[in-house]
Amino acid sequence: MATETKTKLNFNSIMIGSPQPAALADFYQKVFDRPADMTEDGWWMWQAGAGSISIGEHSEVKGQAKEPARIILNLETKEVKSEFERLKQAQVTVIKEPYEMGGGWIATLADPDGNYVQLVTPWEG
Repeated sequence: MATETKTKLNFNSIMIGSPQPAALADFYQKVFDRPADMTEDGWWMWQAGAGSISIGEHSEVKGQAKEPARIILNLETKEVKSEFERLKQAQVTVIKEPYEMGGGWIATLADPDGNYVQLVTPWEG
């Protein structure tokens, strides 16, 4: 008999520290196609599904991401190609044009700090 393990943890949010949070806020406003849901004291936050993304200055962060693929922010959409084109028109940095993988689509962009952001087709397992 298999034992089912249930975690008591629920993903809540991700915080992106930056030496240039206003530039990142501008980028994510383009990505989400709307202003932040919350702004306060140099912080911006967007609700994204059940979680949220917060951006603000962090004293331990300097310059560009040294390993931008270490943690990749995946944003789910059924419209990877059209969302990619919208963001490309908004002149965001393109890392990789949309490509098919495992029956879905992925496109990779970079925010102003060099962090990778991917548009991905919802996974249906």
